[in-house]
Amino acid sequence: MRSVKMLVTLGLVAAAVVGCGDERAPAGNSVRNVDTAERARRVAAAWEGSEVARAWRRDYYLLGDAVQLPDGAFHNDADKRAYATQNFDLRTPLPDAPKKPGRIRWTDGEALTLPLTSARAAYDTLDRGESPGPALTVTGARLGSMTVLTSRGKATVPAWLFTVKGYDTPLKRVAVTPPKPPRSPIGAVQNETDELVPLYGLNTVAQDGRTLTVLAKHGACDDGPAVDVLEAEGSVVLSASIRGTSDGPCTSQSLAEKVTVKLRRPVGERILLDAFTGRPVPQGEPYSASPSWR
Repeated sequence: MRSVKMLVTLGLVAAAVVGCGDERAPAGNSVRNVDTAERARRVAAAWEGSEVARAWRRDYYLLGDAVQLPDGAFHNDADKRAYATQNFDLRTPLPDAPKKPGRIRWTDGEALTLPLTSARAAYDTLDRGESPGPALTVTGARLGSMTVLTSRGKATVPAWLFTVKGYDTPLKRVAVTPPKPPRSPIGAVQNETDELVPLYGLNTVAQDGRTLTVLAKHGACDDGPAVDVLEAEGSVVLSASIRGTSDGPCTSQSLAEKVTVKLRRPVGERILLDAFTGRPVPQGEPYSASPSWR
């Protein structure tokens, strides 16, 4: 299923490929030309039962969006455009981060404490636009909570609740930052081909746990992206490719498109992996207000 196509800069492509906080894979562990299906199997095998996989399931990494919009958002096209361009107008003082850490609670009763970010830090991830166009006006901020999807399942996490003029419920933004991610046990593919390219990121996981929306790359002269799935016991490996490329003259722009992927069973606690990078699929669109463990 296709959605609106969006231009993405080449710099974001590099960020998605590097991933995992700029840590490189072990020397000599990268691959060049490889069969796509075999590559997916290798990635799944490298993660299966590894210490890296255990760390991923033990710590806190977001898989859903770090921002939850007010009920009924958005009332009009101007507000929708303001959010899309990250144009906000601050009309209230912002509280400092509390000195005590924030507590993350999972549905199974497990908990984890992490430092809280300040309201200013959270607000600055939202207000990045410099457009003279419409803006969303923030008139208040307080610390509360929200429910998100993480690498360990659903959790209630601390969140900054921003009051937005014209809306009865707040805009929520996660107030804790994920820890530094573990290093992948397998290197990335060195060269992109039409048969295998990196994913830009995970956009959403539906409530059924079986429907994923990912942001995949393609060019201006092709039939769009495709995403194949390998479901293993402890992971789901996604292999992105580009369909119907043309050999004729073409502009060199990179485009991104949302692709819906259906799984045989809910993703559950399985790790979503990118066949190209060998790493967990980055969370959120690369230009969004969501944090990422990249």
